[in-house]
Amino acid sequence: MNLGDLVVRKSYGGDLTFRVDHIVQDRAVIKGTDFRLLADSPLNDLVQVPPTRITERGQQAQIKANESLTQLRKDRQEQSQRSGSALSDGAWAPSPKEAAYFEVPGKVLHLDGDSAYLNKSLSLYEQLRIPAEGHHVHESAMADTLYRLLPRVRPDIVVITGHDGVLKQQHTYDLHSLSSYKNSQNFVAAIRVARDYERNFDALTIVAGACQSHFEALLGAGANFASSPGRILIHALDPVYVAAKSSFTPIRDTVNLSDVLNNTISGNQGIGGIETRGSFRIGMPRLQNLSALKVTPSAI
Repeated sequence: MNLGDLVVRKSYGGDLTFRVDHIVQDRAVIKGTDFRLLADSPLNDLVQVPPTRITERGQQAQIKANESLTQLRKDRQEQSQRSGSALSDGAWAPSPKEAAYFEVPGKVLHLDGDSAYLNKSLSLYEQLRIPAEGHHVHESAMADTLYRLLPRVRPDIVVITGHDGVLKQQHTYDLHSLSSYKNSQNFVAAIRVARDYERNFDALTIVAGACQSHFEALLGAGANFASSPGRILIHALDPVYVAAKSSFTPIRDTVNLSDVLNNTISGNQGIGGIETRGSFRIGMPRLQNLSALKVTPSAI
């Protein structure tokens, strides 16, 4: 067995597909290909599978992911159409010589403990025309990294994610204690840094957590949205879905909680949150130097 091989675990009935991250003696550290799950396993419990092999659970996740991404793209297109209609019908209606406007989606700063998931996330932001900056950062270093990055990037939305989980190898564990989680305490520390930087929950939206994270602690630290109310595995792109919805929800509206939670891949047991205003703005007239603001041109 080699690094990068796709495998399933015999002891779990081959329910999820993993990629071998590294091997130490007779054990391997493996990462979920669809879910934000980091685990270690004896080599003799792993079975190599071909890239074309998809587990039933993985297939269900892919179907839901495709549905969610299709909905995101549809919402993005409809938002642009609403922007044009609002300007045409309202007090900002352009003159014949000013038949254009520009869009300013909320800017995302995304910190991820997994480089592969980060690259997938940045690709999706790009597809949706959402300005985003991403950094691969170990969960334990996220608080210090945010302290340095926030004043420079000045984002509207911060995503803090990576790997987490309940440490069930302990004989007894308390789901209400941060010490029972792999990285929830690191996420809490990073959230506190971000919330100290901007205390207004509508001026800085924080999306935080990973698989099985301590949902209540993350919200208590100042997150707007967090995982995982049901202590379940979340899909790799769930935090991106929430950030995207926040990015192109108009500042005059609140993010539709029901819409977000029902359309994330993991559902309302995977992600929860509080009422939060969006960060999408429109402006006129159309700018000549659009790159200066990292905004999107649109024609009415």
